Order: sequence, then C-alpha cells, then structure tokens
Amino acid sequence: MRTVGAARGVRAWAATMSRSWRHSLRFRTTAIAVFLTALSLLVVFLTMSFLVQTNLFNSRQDQALVSARTAASDAQAALDAADIGGDRSKMFALMSEVQSRISRLAAADGFALRRLSTDQPTATTAQEFQTAGFSDDIITPAMRQNVSDKPGTMWVQSVALTDADGGIAPGLLIGQQLTVPEAGKFALYITYDLTAAQATLSFLQGALWVTGIVLLGIIGVISWFVLRQVTVPIEQAAETSERLAEGDLGVRLDVRGESEIATLGRSFNAMADSLEGQIKELAELSLVQQRFVSDVSHELRTPLTTIKLASDMLNDSRDDFDPTTARTAELLHDQVERFETLLTDLLEISRYDAGSVQLDMEATSLAHLAEDVVEQMRPLAQQHDSDLRFVAPGGYSPVDMDPRRVRRVVRNLVGNAIEHGEGGPIVVTVDSDQDAVAIGVRDFGLGMRAEDTQRVFDRFWRADPSRKRTIGGTGLGLSIALGDARLHHGTLTVWSEQGVGTNFVLTLPRRSGVSPTHSPVPLEPAETTAALDALGMTEPIRLPRAEGTS
Repeated sequence: MRTVGAARGVRAWAATMSRSWRHSLRFRTTAIAVFLTALSLLVVFLTMSFLVQTNLFNSRQDQALVSARTAASDAQAALDAADIGGDRSKMFALMSEVQSRISRLAAADGFALRRLSTDQPTATTAQEFQTAGFSDDIITPAMRQNVSDKPGTMWVQSVALTDADGGIAPGLLIGQQLTVPEAGKFALYITYDLTAAQATLSFLQGALWVTGIVLLGIIGVISWFVLRQVTVPIEQAAETSERLAEGDLGVRLDVRGESEIATLGRSFNAMADSLEGQIKELAELSLVQQRFVSDVSHELRTPLTTIKLASDMLNDSRDDFDPTTARTAELLHDQVERFETLLTDLLEISRYDAGSVQLDMEATSLAHLAEDVVEQMRPLAQQHDSDLRFVAPGGYSPVDMDPRRVRRVVRNLVGNAIEHGEGGPIVVTVDSDQDAVAIGVRDFGLGMRAEDTQRVFDRFWRADPSRKRTIGGTGLGLSIALGDARLHHGTLTVWSEQGVGTNFVLTLPRRSGVSPTHSPVPLEPAETTAALDALGMTEPIRLPRAEGTS
C-alpha cells in the first residue's frame, strides 16, 4: 500500500509539474534558467575539481620526490664513505646509521630496504630493514624490475596503503637502487600517505558543491522574482481581457510607473475605453433600431387592418368585376396577407431583440405534433408534385415545450423543403433517446454550398436571390425558428450538399434548461431515398394518439 501511495504521489507531482510547465511562463522560464545555470555550474565545478585534484597530487608528489631523493642521496653517500673491512659490527652500525638518515630526511610514512643481489649472504652482508606497517604487497613486479634494471633512477607509482585502523588510504611508492659496500645492490622503497591531500580535496569539492547549490537556489529565487515583475502584469492583462470579453466594459488595468509595462497598460486601457464607447454607441443604435421596428410595426397594424378588410371585401366580390379588376383584387388580397405576415414576423423579431419572449410550456408529443403539420402541409406538397413522407421511430412520449412555437418551426422547415425540393420526396423523421427528442426535415432538391449553410439563418438572406418565392415567405422564418430553438435550450442545425439535398434537424432537451449534447436524428443523412423505399420506411403513416414510449 505504501508503494502504491508513493507511486500515486509521484504521478500527481509529475502531473502538477507538467501542468505548471504548460500554463506558467514564470515557472517555465525559471526552470530553464535554473537548469542552464546548474549545467554551467556542473561543468565549472567538475573542471575546477579536476584541476585542484591534479594540482594537489602533483604538488604532493613533487614534495615526496624531493624528500625521497634527498634521503636516498644522503644514504648512498654514507654507504660510499664507509670502510667496513669485513667487520660485521661495522656493517651493522652502518646500516643502522643509513636507516636513521632515511628516517630523518625522507619524512616518509614508511620505508624498507630489500636485497637485489642474488649472491649468498656472508657474515658481513648487510641485513634488510623496514618500518612498522610496511608491506611488500604494495610493491608491484614492474616496480621491482624497474629499480633492479635502472640504477640511479628514482621510480614512483600510486598505491593503496593500509592505515592503522585497517582502512585503505591513497599513497605514493618511491623506489631507487642503493649499493651497499661488500653487500651488493639493494632496493630502497619509501611510501608517502596522501590522506591529508585527499581530505583537502574532499573539503574543497564539498565546499564547491555547497556553494553551487546555494548559488543555484539564489539564482532560482532571483529569476522567480525578476520574472514576477513581468508576468504579473501580463497575468493581470489576461484576466482583464477575459472580463472585458465577458462584457464587463468598465474593467481597467492598474497602471503604475513609466516602464514599458506601464505603457502597455495605458495602451490597453485606451483600447478598452474606445471599445466601450463604440459598443455603447452600437447598443444605443441597435436599441433605437429595435424600437423603430417595433413602433413602426405597431403603428402599421391599424391601417393594415383597414386595408385588409377592404381587400377581403374586394376579393369576395371579385366575381362581379371584369377580369382585369378581379385579378387586381386577388393580387391585392395576397399581398396584403403577405404584408400582414411580414409585420407579424417583424414584431416577433423585435421581441427576440428586446429579450421579452416568454415560453408557454406544456407536455407535448413531438411525433403527434409533427404528424399534424405533415397532414396540413400535404396538399401544398401535392401542388408542388412532392411526395411528403413521415418516419417516426420515436418521439411519442410528451416533452415540455411551447407547442405553438415548435409547430411554427416545423411548418417553416417543411414549407422550405417543399419550395426548394424540386418536386422530389421530402422525408420528415422524428426520433428520441433518454436525453432529447428531435425532428429532421430532409429534401432531395438542389442543395446549398458550404458557405451558404453558414448564412442560412441570417435575416432576409436567400441562397439564390434570383429565385422566386412560391409560398410567400418573408425571409425571417429560419431566423425566428433558430430563436425558438434556443429559447427551448435546443439546437437547429443544417446539412446541405449541392445536387444531393438539404437536411434540417431540430433537437429539444427532455429536461427543461439542459442543452442536449447530441441529437437522436443524425444531421448528415447516410441513407438514400431508394434505400428508404426498399425498407418500406417512407410510406405516409398514421400515428396512434395513445401515449407510447420512444
């Protein structure tokens, strides 16, 4: 369990560092500065450590060579000046004096004298000697060979010495050949302990590492605070920009000083002032425009009512007129009705702009509502030689909606499909799932370009301005339909392809106020009319009025 907890802690720490690296300029810059500083310090410290180590070793080796050379020269001089005369006691006294001279002049940690001559010892032959703790194990065959073969040359090598506590210590072994009168050739070996030099080197290395770590920490702190002077104003500017984008037009940056950051802050505030002024001016103009449209629409109601009554009377009496006058009365009646529809749509749009639209919610079956609209629009479809087909795998369960507005959306979509379907079949599909209900209106007409689908919900916009309206729309139907969908927290989307057709999908949430994340009816249809006919799914059907399940 502890291992699992530690692993989770490591992963959490790594995730935090990764998130800070991606989102914090201050953290990323500080980390880079500390890393590069650490890398530079590492190179410098390794170089300094190597140089100090080399210098200490060479210095101590030179001192050891000077002392050993002095001791060996003095010992050889004493040996050369001695007159033994075959006297054993004199030989013993001579060797004792040589040992004393080496001990006094060599300043060594140990030394030994070893016989090199292969002659059999005699009564006056000099005896070998060594100091306590000296071990022949440190003398390598190469050292023995060099001392034996090259008299007069001093040899040195690094060795590992055993200290008084039995530990291993670095040291030097120096060897040179001596000639003892009446005894032959001997090898003098002198050892020097480098523990003090090693301790000095360790101290210097430790001091360098501590200094480097402290320096690294200081550089990190300095970098953090220096970067804070730059990143904090940037963070404040980003936060202020977000609040400004959210509509808080009165927010401004707190500017201090005369630095480049302060200049940026003043420029930002000037830009915000300009944006606030322009947005307020546009809002006032929009409000005036909305009020104008609403007032004009209301004011036109009264004369329009009078004109409509007159046109109705003329239209009802057109059989008593001559053909030209009768046709004029009929055209007048149609245009007055279209004018009335346009005024109604303009009033509806003005309510959307003013934010005063309210929904009259009630539980309604989308499938039954769509069936009613399809049956009402079927005669119009037959006039345009279009086969209006209805498919309802789901959507029977009642869902809270404003039935008047949803019915208006469906009528508008079916009417557009009839007008632009070029006499082809029109498939109305209703389906649902646990989160949403949806209706799709699919025609197989000329379709639209991709850039046209981006503007299809714009007010008074037409994909083909030269095309004549046959149903008498005002150009506001899809814009109002989109507004109705959004009031329900739903979506109204469109798919279209030239030469293939168009598909509109209205999706409404089952739970009020919760926007759907997907639609039960696919926006881009995968099936063709032939495939639907083969499955028998596009024949007009009569839905049962009893509540079903989707």
